[in-house]
Amino acid sequence: MDYQEILYSVEDHVLTLTLNRPQKLNAFTGRMMFEVLDAIDRADADDDVRAIIVTGAGRAFCAGADLSAGSGTFDARDRSADVGIEGRRDGGGRVTLRLYDCKKPLIAAINGPAVGVGVTMTLPMDIRIASTDARFGFVFARRGICLEAASSWFLPRVVGVSRALEWAYTGRVFPASEAHEAGLVRSLHAPEALLPAARELAREIAENTSAISVAVSRQLVWKMLGADHPMEAHKIDSRAIHALGQSADAHEGVASFLAKRKPEFRQRPSSDMPAFYPWWRERKFE
Repeated sequence: MDYQEILYSVEDHVLTLTLNRPQKLNAFTGRMMFEVLDAIDRADADDDVRAIIVTGAGRAFCAGADLSAGSGTFDARDRSADVGIEGRRDGGGRVTLRLYDCKKPLIAAINGPAVGVGVTMTLPMDIRIASTDARFGFVFARRGICLEAASSWFLPRVVGVSRALEWAYTGRVFPASEAHEAGLVRSLHAPEALLPAARELAREIAENTSAISVAVSRQLVWKMLGADHPMEAHKIDSRAIHALGQSADAHEGVASFLAKRKPEFRQRPSSDMPAFYPWWRERKFE
């Protein structure tokens, strides 16, 4: 795909995916949605990519949906009349669900305002760090709509029900310090230090860990959030340990530790995932 609204750059096994409409504060469009979906598919298939950083160009991360269409921006009746219920899918949700299933760890480097879909798209990312200049807002109630991008599932799991509902009810924009205090972001950084901090974290993952281990662990944590008993985690943990324990990466991990040397993991997520992966049942939009 020819990217027009994102930038895709891989260096030292780290993909930096930059939302790139700085003149519009990186406002989210249908084209941006398809470009991000394509970029995640591309990254999952590329074994040179070990971690993904998502950030924004210019002074914003993402100012939410592009409202240039006017008062009918969210009225999809004409757009979905001939394509059935699939055509009524929320675009932000298509992105967050794809991020949810990504094999690679995702780091959000939130460099400026992140409101609406600009913040909900970060919720399935694994680690969020922010500039002290960042601002956040779940502004949907102030636009006459509601939580989207599956954020009614993600947000309470990140910050708890009470805080999630406060932000949803008020729709107010709040500072980075409040996001940090609530656990929405892991850490705050001076604007010039944000991307270096994200890259340092991404490189630590890329240089020291098995890509297969990271991919499996990522999905173990995310998919078990909905389990009703720890036995469900024990069942899949047992399958995972049994399968990965036989792998070349597991042998190398132990051998390198005993030899006191850096491991050389060679297994590839594109071709060497264990047979039970993905173990979760396919779900469709109905």
